[in-house]
Amino acid sequence: MDCLFCKMKEGEIPCQRVYEDDDFFAILDINPINYGHTLLIPKKHFNNILDAPEDVGEKTYPVAQKIAKGIKEALKCDGINIIQNVEEAGGQEVFHSHLHIVPRFKDDNIKFSMKKKKYASDDDMCKFAKKIADVLNR
Repeated sequence: MDCLFCKMKEGEIPCQRVYEDDDFFAILDINPINYGHTLLIPKKHFNNILDAPEDVGEKTYPVAQKIAKGIKEALKCDGINIIQNVEEAGGQEVFHSHLHIVPRFKDDNIKFSMKKKKYASDDDMCKFAKKIADVLNR
């Protein structure tokens, strides 16, 4: 398999591991948003959360919480961002599911610049809610 994270898992590509268990490993991002930016990666290959089995999702957040608490204690950061970019349009660059756990500091000047939109009306918002709810409630 030609997957960067699978090669890291197998030790074929060096990385700075900060955590490992039976299901996950966590490494420092080589292009960090902030120092200590950590990637939590399932050992089994899935493109992203959309094709991962439910049990992977159930196991992910307790491990993410453990890592986030560890980062907060070790780096004395003021906050944490936990981010998952899904598919190319969502900013995903490595197509092996992973979470970004990013330490944040009050004056770090990191901005996630997203232009917020407004629904044209309450009816418009209801239409979007109905479309999503109809799919989820099938």
